[in-house]
Amino acid sequence: MNNQSRRDFLVKTGFGLGGLALSGLLPGGGFLSSAMAADLVDPLAAKQPHFPAKVKSVIWLHQHGAPSTLDLYDYKPELVKLAGQDVPASFLKGIKTSTQGGLGKLYVSNRTWKQYGQSGAWFSDLVPNLAQHADDIAFIKSSVTIGATHDISILKLNSGGLNPGRPSLGAWIQYALGSANPDLPAYVVLYNGKKEPSGGAVNWSSGFLPAVYQGTAFRPGKSPILFLDSPELVATSQEVDNLKLLKQLNEIKGQAYPDDTELQARIRAYDLAERMQTSAPEAVNLNKESEATKALYGLNDDVTREYGTTLLRARRLVERGVRFIQVVTGPVDVDGDERDWDAHTKLEENHGKHARIVDKPIAGLLTDLKTLGLLDSTLVVWTSEFGRTSWGESGTGRDHNPWGYTQWLAGGGVKAGTTYGATDEIGLQAADKSQAVDTYDLHATVLNQMGLDHLKLIYKYQGRSERPTVVYGKVIKELIA
Repeated sequence: MNNQSRRDFLVKTGFGLGGLALSGLLPGGGFLSSAMAADLVDPLAAKQPHFPAKVKSVIWLHQHGAPSTLDLYDYKPELVKLAGQDVPASFLKGIKTSTQGGLGKLYVSNRTWKQYGQSGAWFSDLVPNLAQHADDIAFIKSSVTIGATHDISILKLNSGGLNPGRPSLGAWIQYALGSANPDLPAYVVLYNGKKEPSGGAVNWSSGFLPAVYQGTAFRPGKSPILFLDSPELVATSQEVDNLKLLKQLNEIKGQAYPDDTELQARIRAYDLAERMQTSAPEAVNLNKESEATKALYGLNDDVTREYGTTLLRARRLVERGVRFIQVVTGPVDVDGDERDWDAHTKLEENHGKHARIVDKPIAGLLTDLKTLGLLDSTLVVWTSEFGRTSWGESGTGRDHNPWGYTQWLAGGGVKAGTTYGATDEIGLQAADKSQAVDTYDLHATVLNQMGLDHLKLIYKYQGRSERPTVVYGKVIKELIA
């Protein structure tokens, strides 16, 4: 029996006895129906979630470099009182500060704080536009993670792993749910800045999942997708013939190597690229957006234009059914040095510039989604790889802090205008360890809003049943409406 007929036989017979075992690993569970079998032949076919989803799309706003949430959302009067002093020993119990280069004096930046909305949430003067959305946001003020180096903690933030090789959260979602729009990738990565974010594709990798589930990076600028435009002096009919021939050759090769997921992904990538030549330019083209909408995102300001453009594109992708949009902030110039949010020194200048870049566009995104009726079906996640300490090694900045920091959610199915957890009186550690929210818990909660049980979302790899949250994670039910 040749490879092609064997595959046909397995599909038609529900993959035999092995299919019964495999069916329990599929989203929705139960026996392997003919529709599910077809999904395995077309891995990007839309699939049913485990239970009714609260949202259709996620916009994952990664603030690259780790902002100091002590200077954005986490107001600490006691820290103000103790500024310039040594860290009291009582606040250091249970943590190792040697990995952070030792201790410095407690540091307070020059911020003005106010409470906003019915919730009374605190915001600093760095984010005045976001403050207007106080009652749309669910804060997690007891976030924790493992590791205190950017590359490792960013990898954990996106994939749950401390080493390359695990699938990113977006890849898991695409694997579980497939694509809602066959003409666009289900998982898209956007970023602003002159170059790809540090770490690159490993942070939107499919890991040990089939390669077809990897995120697709869209570059900044007018042509965000490399090589999508038709070559000059090549007629449309000639290009179509070339693609048909290429597909035939790839399929012949694919029949000889049916387990080569890289080859299968490449075949599907060519098919998708052909369809994207029409759909993708339209999806990221902002010409049809009103001037009022462009102004809402800050496109009329040189400072906010690039990041605002990125977020407006994210909203357009949500409208077109893209399931997971990972947005990474780019660097800014700080005294001639291109820096992300990583402010060991010159925090005032660094955060002043970064906050101005992102504050209005993110607030505009929330307003726009709400106005269009999309916020109920979209989950916006504001996140970073870790937080920053209450002290600084230089007296003008802060070190890395994996022990207690702030992240937030807004949109579909979350308890808007609420706060979960807290840090201690100087904003260093999660005050109540039972309320600590690790990356795994955040992932479990996001998956839950997409209708997916992180304990049942399984992929067999090297004889091991792998899931997105490794062997950890719990849904933070207090965040869910």
